Amino acid sequence: MAEPDGSVAVPVLDWSVAAGAGRRLVPAGPELTRDEASEVVTELRSCADRATDAVAAASGLAVPPSTQTLVLDRAGWVSAVVSMTESMLRTIGQTPPATLGEKVSGRLAGAQLGSALAFVATRILGQYDPYSPAPRLLLVAPNIVAAERSMAVEPRGFRQWVCLHEQTHRFQFGAAPWLAVHLLGLLRDVFDDAGERSGRLRLLSVPQATALDKVTAVMSLLEGHADVVMDAAADPLVPQAALLRRRFEGRRDAGGLIQVLSRVLGLQAKREQYLHGARFCRAVIAQAGVDGLNLAFRAPELLPSLDELHNPAGWLRRVPERAG
Repeated sequence: MAEPDGSVAVPVLDWSVAAGAGRRLVPAGPELTRDEASEVVTELRSCADRATDAVAAASGLAVPPSTQTLVLDRAGWVSAVVSMTESMLRTIGQTPPATLGEKVSGRLAGAQLGSALAFVATRILGQYDPYSPAPRLLLVAPNIVAAERSMAVEPRGFRQWVCLHEQTHRFQFGAAPWLAVHLLGLLRDVFDDAGERSGRLRLLSVPQATALDKVTAVMSLLEGHADVVMDAAADPLVPQAALLRRRFEGRRDAGGLIQVLSRVLGLQAKREQYLHGARFCRAVIAQAGVDGLNLAFRAPELLPSLDELHNPAGWLRRVPERAG
């Protein structure tokens, strides 16, 4: 969480408190009859299945192993994302509360996190979770229904459009099986506090700032690439794709995993940063095709830097010789 002196603290968290607070605080969402709710769940599962072939064709990436699709309510999403985030942060070195002081602060931090996630849970449409023991696709049914109603768009096409985006994330992590571990390594570098248990970053050191830039660049690439692929894959599954893009850009926040990480870690997720990712992808495809863009998923050293997101031509000059 942000501190008055400019530091960023990652306190020891009581995860059960976070999950309980989030589920308790989040509103239920739009009212649906039992039949309407059943129809939404069935349709979302079908859309997720249909998206696989379309994303494969548009992205040029291999179809990854099958993944479980969970259609959740808001409280269910809170539980799922708390479990995922706990696994992530423990992997990068966060330990359970030990002393009485840590337990008290952990409960307070857990309540704060639960409140933040309750807010995100009212807006997030879906996300791919690569960090659970069995990777899974999460779709938040009440938010998808609320969004399609507020934007007055055709429901089936919108649901399909959302699934194209989230399935693209599945393809990204499938094409780059090193990516999930690589991201965790960068986060560990960002919050490396020279062995102190406080988990607090004062003014970022040069290595920490470099790692944070890399996290931003990776997230920007993943979200931008998902936007580009979902639009390319929309025809003929989503006849209203151009209308959806115009209306959706007026109400969207930063994407799923980005929202979660920014809330949990107290970072500032700027939507503009992720728009650069889409511009980068479109520019690279225009010059080198989807195969040229897909070089980014071959190895960590082939990922674009934050500077290269603004200079796709520079990335294209650097990458082919490194990719062999």
